[in-house]
Amino acid sequence: MADKTTENLERWCSGEGIDFINGEAEAAYKRRARRIADVIQLKIPDRVPIVPSFGMFPYLDNGLTCEEAVFDYEKAHQAAMKTLEEFEPDMFLGSGYAFPAPLFEALGYKQIRWPGQEIPAHYVYQFVEDEYVKAEEFYDHYLGDPSDFMLRVYLPRVCSQLTPLERIRPFAESFGYYLTMCGSYAYFGIPEVQEALKALMKAGEESLKWVSILGKQAEEIVSRGFPLFEGGESAAPYDLVGDWFRGTAGVMTDMYRCPDKLLAVMEKLVPISIKMGLDLAKDTGHPIIGFMLHKGADGFMSPEQFNTFYWPPLKKVMMGLIEEGFVPLLLCEGEYTSRLETIADIPKGKCIYWFEKVDWARAKEILGETVCIRGGVPASILFSGTVQQMKDCLKEVIDVVGKGGGLIVDCGLWFDEAKHENVKTMVEFTKEYGVYR
Repeated sequence: MADKTTENLERWCSGEGIDFINGEAEAAYKRRARRIADVIQLKIPDRVPIVPSFGMFPYLDNGLTCEEAVFDYEKAHQAAMKTLEEFEPDMFLGSGYAFPAPLFEALGYKQIRWPGQEIPAHYVYQFVEDEYVKAEEFYDHYLGDPSDFMLRVYLPRVCSQLTPLERIRPFAESFGYYLTMCGSYAYFGIPEVQEALKALMKAGEESLKWVSILGKQAEEIVSRGFPLFEGGESAAPYDLVGDWFRGTAGVMTDMYRCPDKLLAVMEKLVPISIKMGLDLAKDTGHPIIGFMLHKGADGFMSPEQFNTFYWPPLKKVMMGLIEEGFVPLLLCEGEYTSRLETIADIPKGKCIYWFEKVDWARAKEILGETVCIRGGVPASILFSGTVQQMKDCLKEVIDVVGKGGGLIVDCGLWFDEAKHENVKTMVEFTKEYGVYR
């Protein structure tokens, strides 16, 4: 039986369906994609891949403020393409990190502070974490009807323009029999509810505009010979509960006060998280599905709690994607050294673990025969180090983690105000020193 991961990676490497600008671009795409596919499958590539997680760097580096990047989609696109042309990484995100602020403004979204609004124009947007729903509001309602909870509780709580949706009748009770319909839809006649629906329509128009630009951009990126950064996104079930609903403090206390309900909700989130990742990745044909792990780092919970609440549901999501032939890419934010033995329990050559902070030698020792490792460059060197410090850092990480393959060089997080010369050195030195002989 053919290995689905190999099939998906080979299809991706072939460039099937891409209208390249010329034969040189096609050859370059195939070299870059093959390089990534080889390190994922723990083969030795021609050289160590370099995939900078540029973050807001393309906009700041090209003279834009963060405010301009998130409010003007065309300016963000042009800046991103300039960065692509100058640095020529092995994979590229485009301007997808410059989220569409007008969409969120239309909804009155409370979970992000935008540059030029509540914070200075040159600041990166900031996430506003809070306990948006109490435990007694969340667990039973979500377990009973997730869609109803999202529509009538969560979205009205985090989007000021959608607060009136709290007043509508649950759709689960809106049966089509004519006597029931007479009163079921009266709520949609309330002026405030109609305004909320208009806000959704306006947000939809902005979303379509932004997605259309990114779609055309993606075609341009690959046509010029560069594989895209990833094909889809998913999340750890624990992070979904902690980030969006309960907050860090809330979900931590839930491990003690209502552990069974927390585990039950995360179990319900497993198939949802798998579907989240697969839907877009299958459409794009890109085998890599990204995760940003926020609350599983050392210090956030004990090893026992990590092995009970965090890793098991996350592993189920990962295995669901792997079984379909897709490659989970886990951005492990924070320190992860104490988690290495646990997260090594995954099929060989099927994942990428992208670390912010870890004992790199130990990570190579424990994970080197199992998963591809990404990272190695501290943000501190990118932001304030010298060119020589950057070279010394790269040499060490390539010598240690890149030995025998299995390394993608990157910073351990999205970087923004990095020094231009340090980013340039990170890319060029990796391409020069990271060649396998």
